Amino acid sequence: MNRHIISGIAFMLIMPLMMNAQTVSKYDHEEAFAPIFYPAYGDDVRTASGAPGPHYWQNRADYKIKATLDDVNHRITGSVTVTYKNNSPEKMSFLWVQLDQNIYNQKSRGIASTAPGARWANRHFEGGYDIQAVALVEKNKESKADYLVEDTRMMIKLPKLLKANGDSVRFKIDYSFLIPEYGTDRMGRLNTRHGWIYEIAQWYPRMCVFDNVMGWNTLPYLGQGEFYLEYGNFDFTITTSASEIVVASGELMNPAEVLTEVQQKRLQEARQSDKTVIIRSASEIDDRASRPAKDKLTWHFRINNARDVAWAASKAFIWDAARMNLPSGKKALAMSVYPPESNSDSGWKRSTEFVKGCLEHYSKQWYEFPYPVATNVAGIVGGMEYPGIVFCSSRDTKQGLWGVTSHEFGHTWFPMIVGSNERKYAWMDEGFNTFINSIADKSFNNGEFANPKQNRHQSAGFFFGDKTEGIMNIPDAYASGNNWGINSYVKPGMGLEILRSVILGEERFDGAFRYYINNWAYKHPTPWDFFHAIENYSGETLDWFWRGWFLYNWKLDQGVKSVEYVKGDSTQGAYITIENLEKFPMPVTVEITQANGKTERVNLPVEIWEKGSTWKFYFHSTDKINSVVIDPDKVLPDINESNNTWKSERGF
Repeated sequence: MNRHIISGIAFMLIMPLMMNAQTVSKYDHEEAFAPIFYPAYGDDVRTASGAPGPHYWQNRADYKIKATLDDVNHRITGSVTVTYKNNSPEKMSFLWVQLDQNIYNQKSRGIASTAPGARWANRHFEGGYDIQAVALVEKNKESKADYLVEDTRMMIKLPKLLKANGDSVRFKIDYSFLIPEYGTDRMGRLNTRHGWIYEIAQWYPRMCVFDNVMGWNTLPYLGQGEFYLEYGNFDFTITTSASEIVVASGELMNPAEVLTEVQQKRLQEARQSDKTVIIRSASEIDDRASRPAKDKLTWHFRINNARDVAWAASKAFIWDAARMNLPSGKKALAMSVYPPESNSDSGWKRSTEFVKGCLEHYSKQWYEFPYPVATNVAGIVGGMEYPGIVFCSSRDTKQGLWGVTSHEFGHTWFPMIVGSNERKYAWMDEGFNTFINSIADKSFNNGEFANPKQNRHQSAGFFFGDKTEGIMNIPDAYASGNNWGINSYVKPGMGLEILRSVILGEERFDGAFRYYINNWAYKHPTPWDFFHAIENYSGETLDWFWRGWFLYNWKLDQGVKSVEYVKGDSTQGAYITIENLEKFPMPVTVEITQANGKTERVNLPVEIWEKGSTWKFYFHSTDKINSVVIDPDKVLPDINESNNTWKSERGF
């Protein structure tokens, strides 16, 4: 989802806190370190080690799609054939299918449940699927299916039970729909000087997920919540006017049929080049010779082991590409398509450089990029992700374009490789991605777009205001306003940064995060699977952190209470008492400055708070202490900075 959401709310992070010093502690060590956290222990499907068990199962959906783009009437006509494999231990008498385009029906739940003027509805467009036929396919023979459409979902009733543990069923749906200009920030079309740019997603009926957590996952699509999808292979064709350039998820299978010889040659040059190669220049857009001399063309694409596909088409596209070098030695292709209006040195001319840079980084840091092509499309959509293709705003310039490109392609890892449930737990998608983006920012081009170091004392009020909720207290798909932005993006992202930099250290955290990704690549983890994985690899019990940061909305307020010299003599050492005044415990760093100019730090583990709300420790002072500062680098979101510093009466 669009990283611009983050920047739209992030200005609040710099708001100063206006809070009175706390005098009575709200901390309860028995609650913070309660022995029972996990709702259930591991089993042979999802183990307590944070890995899929020996009997883990997951269903599969393979798609064959034929679609036609009518670029005069802005309509898609298509036919999708789905082969659905039931790997579960249960027999099935019905299937559930997602019909996301039905949000654009003016009678949809999405329209009805979106406040006037809010971004997730499209009240001035009458759209939705026109379903022409639904058929079951057996031995290449079609028979009419018994089905029911309910808002953005379709139930297909099966005439005979789909057996457990590997049985398959095939069905076909013929459909069409009008393409909205504004597609709730997921898709749409933009009119440019040289023609429309179509960004097409949620463009075919897709299987709902059936899992061992919820059974059928059938939350209706309301616009804001995103998608939870099964994995499979996709083979699809797009037929449209020959003047259109089409890019899509996966690999173009028939370049000789849809590209000129010059474009094919340039594309091959790009596969060998670390520098961006122009496939179709701005000057060629109005040149009819830059397209094959036909009325219609059919573009054929294929992608394997993916959860979705999307595509874009336009007569107005400039097209460039470059080689990506992956850790295994494999190569992939980074590409960008954009109109002449976006052809600027401060923006889209650098898009392919940005695609290549962020994907090579994520591949090395976490898990290798799995697709043959990665394409960035400039259009009306501010930022949206699909396997091998993302949509970013045509108006973005340099820093904004880097940010949204890195964010949308970061979604390759969450939720396209690690297939968590975005409808219920957007933070496992947006928040994890926000975290890996922050590391990529520091890495790309020697930190060209790195953000300055944060003062988390200032950001604390942003996370722990009176109207904020705990990350897991509300369904993220239905949360609104600041709650949604905080809980989906910024707070979970910062939580991982704190785990990495303060609690576990980079080496242990990075290893644990890779362990989680590798365990759950192309599978469906829950939050509990994530928690188990990080704990098992890192060797830490972190229930106190998950409880305070993710499950509840506990505040952090640590302070320096007092300083006492041993026998009243500063040269014999000092007893320093610190306190925890709110519900959230955290490890402690204390910086102590003596009158002789020496400054030292004491690091205390979170376990000190298992004993209660105060902790006294000995410091080997040799002179009077001028100051004691808790969390001197301001790396923790402490809500009350006024009690973080103790100063001697004599001062400095």
